[in-house]
Amino acid sequence: MSGFFPKFLHSFNFEMESAWVMWVILLCFVSVIAIVVERWYYILVRSNINAPRFMAEVRKLVINGDLKKAINLCKAAGEKALPMVTLAALVEAEKKEFVDYRAIQNAVDESCLEIIPRLTLRTHYLSMFSNLATLMGLLGTILGLMQAFQAAGAAGAESAAGLAAGISTAWTATWWGLIVAILAIFFHSVISSKTNKIIDDIDEHSVKLIHLLTGSK
Repeated sequence: MSGFFPKFLHSFNFEMESAWVMWVILLCFVSVIAIVVERWYYILVRSNINAPRFMAEVRKLVINGDLKKAINLCKAAGEKALPMVTLAALVEAEKKEFVDYRAIQNAVDESCLEIIPRLTLRTHYLSMFSNLATLMGLLGTILGLMQAFQAAGAAGAESAAGLAAGISTAWTATWWGLIVAILAIFFHSVISSKTNKIIDDIDEHSVKLIHLLTGSK
């Protein structure tokens, strides 16, 4: 294993025929890391909130008829997803003496159309980079095998050295492409799961809030 990493780093040398493949996979890796860090922060830190606890406080205030405190509670939560949707419903409900179901529903829908695309933004690129890394690894494998077959047709010591170099190139490209693809698939699944959880919370609690505000049974 100690000799693997020097060979791995050497595969990025442009003296190697498949070096450009390794650099493309590296670009995929850097892109995956950048997307994961940005989405992880946006989804889990900036947008996420303890939905049951937050909405329990909001419902308590709404039941007591204190919409202003409920609105201030949502504003205090900042730019978190569920409070922003809840805020839109509460602001619409406070505008009129008679609470109109359709008006509040439209306010919630408008807020969701603004917030949900932000939650899902760029996540799908992880799947794209996963596929790209896998295909580039396969391309590197083919280039390495072509090099090995060409060396096998030569004579002397150069044949053995070229054959070994070709096989090494093939397996290194495969390994590198699969590592990046596995990381991209894993984080795509995790981030998508967290995003869907937030969206499900918005759907569930916004409907319950609308029913509460309009007195629907």
